[in-house]
This record gives sequence, C-alpha cells and structure tokens, in this order.
Amino acid sequence: MLQFFQKLAFVTAASLLTSLVPSTLLAQPASPPPTQSANQAAANLPPLPPAHTTFFPLSQIRPGLQGVAYTVFQGDTPQPMGVKILGLLHDALGPDQDMILVRLEGTKANYDGVVAGMSGSPVYIDGKLVGALAYRIGQFSKEPIGGVTPIQEMLQVRDLKSPAPQMLLAGQSSSAAEASSSSPASSSNITATSAYGSIQPIATPLIFSGFSPSALHFWKQHAAGMGLTDISALGGSDSNAKQPGPLLPGDAVSALLVSGDLEISATCTVTYVDPQHMLACGHPITQFGPVSMPMTKAEVLATLPSPMNSFKIINTTQTIGAITQDRQSAIMGIFGKQADTIPVMVHIDGISGEAPRTLHLHVIDQPSVTPLAVMVAIYQGLMQQNTYSAQSSYRVTGTVRLAGYPTVKLDDLVAPTDGAPANLLAALVVGQRFSRLYANAARRTPIEGVDINVQQIPQRLTAQIIAAHADKTTLRAGQRVTIEASVLPWHGEIHNLRIPITLPLNLPLGAVRLLVSDGATLDRLSQPQAIGARPLSVAATIAQLNSDHPSDRLYVTLLAPEPQATLDGRTLSALPISMANILQPLRQDHALSLHGESAMSLISIPINAMLTGHQVITLHIRD
Repeated sequence: MLQFFQKLAFVTAASLLTSLVPSTLLAQPASPPPTQSANQAAANLPPLPPAHTTFFPLSQIRPGLQGVAYTVFQGDTPQPMGVKILGLLHDALGPDQDMILVRLEGTKANYDGVVAGMSGSPVYIDGKLVGALAYRIGQFSKEPIGGVTPIQEMLQVRDLKSPAPQMLLAGQSSSAAEASSSSPASSSNITATSAYGSIQPIATPLIFSGFSPSALHFWKQHAAGMGLTDISALGGSDSNAKQPGPLLPGDAVSALLVSGDLEISATCTVTYVDPQHMLACGHPITQFGPVSMPMTKAEVLATLPSPMNSFKIINTTQTIGAITQDRQSAIMGIFGKQADTIPVMVHIDGISGEAPRTLHLHVIDQPSVTPLAVMVAIYQGLMQQNTYSAQSSYRVTGTVRLAGYPTVKLDDLVAPTDGAPANLLAALVVGQRFSRLYANAARRTPIEGVDINVQQIPQRLTAQIIAAHADKTTLRAGQRVTIEASVLPWHGEIHNLRIPITLPLNLPLGAVRLLVSDGATLDRLSQPQAIGARPLSVAATIAQLNSDHPSDRLYVTLLAPEPQATLDGRTLSALPISMANILQPLRQDHALSLHGESAMSLISIPINAMLTGHQVITLHIRD
C-alpha cells in the first residue's frame, strides 16, 4: 500500500511539472548547439592569419568594425573567432595607454568565454593586425567581452635597446632592487575601472610539471608579491616533441622559469612574428623588464570552460629561442637565442635500498624567482622519495659557484620541528642563503652552477639546551673552568656535557658572561643586522655565508665587556676604545655598527642533532 501511494505522488508531481514548464525548456541541452547563422559566420572567417603582416591604424578604430582573432583551443593549430569592435578606451590603463574594447563572437567564444592562456591572441581587421587580446572585463561576465592592447604599443617592446638581464649594477641599492622586483605585483595585476566594469589582464597560467599539490601550495605561499599570476593550470612537458614549421601568430608559446626534471612555465598566445622576434601576451607575465627565459612551443591538450576562469591545459614542447623582454604591453622572444639560466643539480641519497636520485634543473637568474624555484625543487625532490617520513632529518651540503668569487659552501643538519617537516626546513635553509646572495648591491656576475647534496637520516635528530653552569664562578684571567651543559634530545634522556675551557689572559676585572648556545644564536651575535645598514659586497656576503655556524654543534662564547664592530660583513671583536673612536664617523653612513659587548668563540662541541636554545653564565674575574 505504501509503495502505491509513493508511486501515485511521483506521477502527480511529474504531471504537474510538465504542465507548468514548457517542453522546450525540459528538453534543452546543457550546451545548446550552434545556430545556423553562427556556423555561417564561422565559415566565413579566414581559417589562418595572413601570411604577411601589415598594421591597422589605431586612429581608424571605430565601433561596429568586424574582425577576427586567432588562438589555439586544442592541438597546435589556431582557430578563428569573430571579433566586433565596441570602441576605444582612451588612457584605460594609464596615460597614453589606450585599450580597444571588443566582443568575441562564435560558438567557442560564447561557451568558453575569455580563457586563461588566450592573452596575446592576434586581432585582425581587413587582414591588418590591430593588436593582442589581453584583458578581460569583470569576473562572471555573461558575454565574452575583452580588451585589446594596440599593436603600436607592443612594437615599442620590440624596438627597446636594454642591457642584459644581470640583476643589479654596481652602486644600485638593494632597496632599489626590492622595489623593481616587487613592482610587478602592482603592475601585472592591474585592476582599472571604467563604465564597462573592472579590467584585468587575462591570466597567464603557470604550468607546474612534476610537482605535487603540497609543493604547489609551498610555491603559492612564498610567491605572493612576485607579480606572477596565481593560477596553477594542468599541464606537462615533452621537450622531445617536435612541432614542425615556424612559430606563427595565434600559436601557443611558453616561457620557462624552471626546466629539466621539474618544470614551471607560463603560457600565452603569439601576436606578432618577424624573422628575428616574437611578441606575445599583450601584457606582462612578471614585468621584470630584461629577462632571459627559454622560449618553447606549446601544445594545447584541451580548453577547460569555467564560469570563474576558463583555462588551457598545455604541454610545452621544443625550445626555439629565449624570452628577453617582459614589459607592460608585451613579452618578446628572440628566435635561436639561448637563454642564460643557472644549472642546478640536487642529489638525494637513498636509504633502505632505495636508489639515489639526482634532479637536473635549469632555473632563470632572477632575484625574486631563483631562490623560490630552488627551494620548491628541493622540497618536491625530498617529498617524492618512497623513504620520505615526516620525522626524517637531512644533512644538506653543497656549493654555489659564482664566476670570479669564492665558492659559497652549504653544510647543515636539518631536522623536523613541531611546526614544520624537515624537507620544508631544508628547502628554506638553501633558499635563505640564495636570498642573502642576491640581496647585495654588486652582484653582476652570473651564477655558474648550484650543486646540492641531501642525505636522509631516518629519525628526528633535534635537541635543546636546557641548563648550563660553571664549576666555579670567581676566578682569575687565564684560569681553567669547566662548563656543564645539559642537552635534552627529542624523546631521549638528558645528556650532561663537561666542557673544559681556558679563559683569555687579557680579560678585564669584574663580571664577564659565557654564552652556551646553538649556532643560530651565535650568528645573530657575531653578524648583527643593523637597521639601515648598506648592502654588503659580493665578497663580504660570501664570507659571511661561509662563516655561518652549523646547527649540529654546541658553542661556548665569551661575551667580554669590550666594544665590537661590524664593518662590511666582518666582525672585529675586543676593539680598543681608541680604535672605536676612530671608526665612529663610519656609523653615520651605516657602514659600521658598534656594540658594547664582544662575542669571542672559545670552543664548539659536535652534537648529533639540530640544536636549539641558549644559556648564559656569569663569571667574576678577580685580580
């Protein structure tokens, strides 16, 4: 009986729905087929861009003109879209930066909308190049309306004569470098307002090939403010694939930030080609200015429609030159040119029978990108090991080679903490050294290579200094004293260390302090960072990096009540008062920092763990 009434209710509801809703709506498919007029309009469009490029004058742009744009929706052949000119927005993106407002027409445009990776799609009127489709209007627009960067502005990028992309010239301050590297965040993420709504660059998707979701999250966390579009599209890399024929307007083109066993690329559409140059995007990727990034062809596997942000799924293929300019109105590539990149090798030792692995990478040489790219590569390389464990520790060693300078050496033990796994900390240790290397005013020499070796240790090796005292606290200068330090390993028993030391003969009478500490605490004392201090030279930066104290040793340091000076990255301890007075004027231009206490290292003891903590012991020196 119950089943009978349920069936009756279902039939009644269905009949009521049929009577209230037109049958045409009930039968309507999710994606309506193209109308006959749309098919006819598409058939009338030229299938390929003109073989010879001529330019449509910006002064002749007027509403109602019909044109055609080309982009790759699937495969490697551009497809035409109808374009209707809506008008010219004067100074839309800044003084003398006009934008042509257009509506895309056709089945693909109406269904997919304005697609990430479509930026740079060439727009033609009467067979003459107008510019590049580069901007989208609004977030959830019901019509595919976009903005076109005039070709006249893009050609200015082709005609630029700029220096090679070596980051900083002698005498340029690090603050200027930071300003130049941070400016893309505001420039490439433009949001203007007009009568048509918000104007934003069409997203240039970043393709991460070989990276796990957690590594991708790591990149996003640290890439804020770099000016790179925060879109992570699907894609891959097939450098052995060949795409015959030259690069043409409407083709997909990629700029590689990282290449090799892992790859990070940014892809957009080619607007203009001549025998030597290529212009694409119609807006910046990073706006780093002069750059050097490998340029590759690309194959579009599919276009994924989305109400929020449609994007192309892309494979990068063969390298055909180098991207040399990344500017406000376009990126530019030069055919046949080899990009200047940094070779990076990350060797990861295997344990428990797993074979060692080596990642071979090439990373662009750019202050905002290089440290992060190396960090995320190390993070990913360690995580994809089958022997990876959240409680593993790592011995990180390696070298960074700069032409004409001493080698930067890395040697540290990294272990997990309660707040972070060791693979994350290992990546941050290497990245922090890169950041310090880039943050000086004189780095004009290219980095010749980076070799990183990581040895995995299948246990958490951390320890903390919990107590320290001396066997006597009143003594004479030059006497011997024994320090007893208590170290607590993670999930282990307390270790008591007896450390005999001999005090210097020239200690002044009165109270002096002994610091029992880890390496990081000693670095902060011996290499204090003065507010407003001027950037170090390359040689001083390398010397400071190589003098960093390893994390797996316990240090006993004398804190004597005598002046200490830091000059050009070098620490001068126990300065005579007369010398401190002579150096005093250097404090005015931040070349020198003076401190009332001198840190003099007395002894270090190896600890088979990443050590943290410090204790201070006060001694009294008598006559």
